[in-house]
Amino acid sequence: MQHLITPLLSVFFLISSSNAQDTVLSVKRAEKIALENYGTIKARVNEIKSAQASVKEAISEYLPDVSLSAQQVYGTVNGTNGPLAPYHGLAVASSGPALGNQNWNAAFGSLYVSNVNWDFFTFGRLREKVAVQNKIVNLDQSDLAQEQFEHEIRVASTYLNLLVSQQLAKAQKDNLDRTLEVLKVVIARVKNGLNPGVDSSLANADVANAKIALTNAQEVVNEQANQLAIYLAIVPAPKDFLLDTTFEKKLPSDILAPPTTSPEAHPLLNFYRNRVDVSNEQARYLGTLGNPTLSAFGIFQGRGSGFKSAYSTDQNEYSGSYGAGADPTRYNYLLGLGFFWDITTPFRTHFQVRAQKYTSAQYQDDYDVVDQQLRDQQILADTKINNAVKNAQEAPAELKAANDAYNQKKALYGNGLATIVDITDALYTVYRAEVDVDIALNNVWQALLYKSAATGDFGLFINNF
Repeated sequence: MQHLITPLLSVFFLISSSNAQDTVLSVKRAEKIALENYGTIKARVNEIKSAQASVKEAISEYLPDVSLSAQQVYGTVNGTNGPLAPYHGLAVASSGPALGNQNWNAAFGSLYVSNVNWDFFTFGRLREKVAVQNKIVNLDQSDLAQEQFEHEIRVASTYLNLLVSQQLAKAQKDNLDRTLEVLKVVIARVKNGLNPGVDSSLANADVANAKIALTNAQEVVNEQANQLAIYLAIVPAPKDFLLDTTFEKKLPSDILAPPTTSPEAHPLLNFYRNRVDVSNEQARYLGTLGNPTLSAFGIFQGRGSGFKSAYSTDQNEYSGSYGAGADPTRYNYLLGLGFFWDITTPFRTHFQVRAQKYTSAQYQDDYDVVDQQLRDQQILADTKINNAVKNAQEAPAELKAANDAYNQKKALYGNGLATIVDITDALYTVYRAEVDVDIALNNVWQALLYKSAATGDFGLFINNF
């Protein structure tokens, strides 16, 4: 896991430092920062590491169980004839003669045991468990890939939204400046008695309206900047982002380039396909739970006791010293093979397997829905691009005509040949045309980004920079 201090400081100084006000945050740089810092992506990375550790744990189950134990106790050895069944360890292994009377003779005893149990053949159960964990790793990796892809799309979309909101705020500022220029002309003509006083009132109303619109536009800029800061994981959020505006003045260089990946390779489809694979593998694993197990086992035991061999006939034949009981004097070993099978387990796992198969069918249905949606979005993306390019080609002509009309109306008003309403209409026409130009160009890039999201190929968008 990379440390956060270095990238965060670099972003902070990139954007907020007084010495870096002219440094442009490019869209590629924004994407790099976002992928390095965003918390959800870091969470997915840790999720993968957890799944990889689970694979190693599953593989370790191939190893035999090896246990060592040693105990040293002190107590009596009175025995009795009769059956006994221990439950959860609630029994005492007091092996001694069944004497006619109770006595309280006590000595030390010891037991040393090494035990090996190895389920060396499980009829595919352990193999399928490892396979399930490997499928989960693939699922988590595809989850990370689709999270990275979605975050790239989110960052790019927010970058474009912030850029166009900055452009619209600038257009609103230009509109306010033009309105103030008109106000100066109106006031001069009203003072000279060339126009009625109501013209200055209307001009003042237009100025107030332009100031309100500028404030609202700046508020939108602040909201988009804050959202971009969230996606870049920058705390605190900077007040201003200096973005790359060069591509807002031109169309993408290769807007009709086909995707370099197949539709089936879409990160989102990969994730849904891996969900199906995990569920299918889990169904196979559940089917192996009813299989028998072949085990090999071995035990080596050493035991010591303060009670001597003649104690059953002479109850004085024992020693209460610690050394007499701690030193083992008898040894035993045992080797064996075992076959274990709970024959009722297959009846229970049968329904688990059936339930898991229904889950697989559910995941497959989800995959089919997403696949159909993405194919429809690809068709819509091409339509969006065509319409956006047409609008972007028409918008400059609209702006030129609006500027010509405004300059004409301004000159006519200055010579008393137009009314205040005429010049107000011309002002609005210029503002609307500027907005249309900014939005039209931005919409081309948004449409291309939409196609990247639909095809799963982010290169369609980012490679134009």
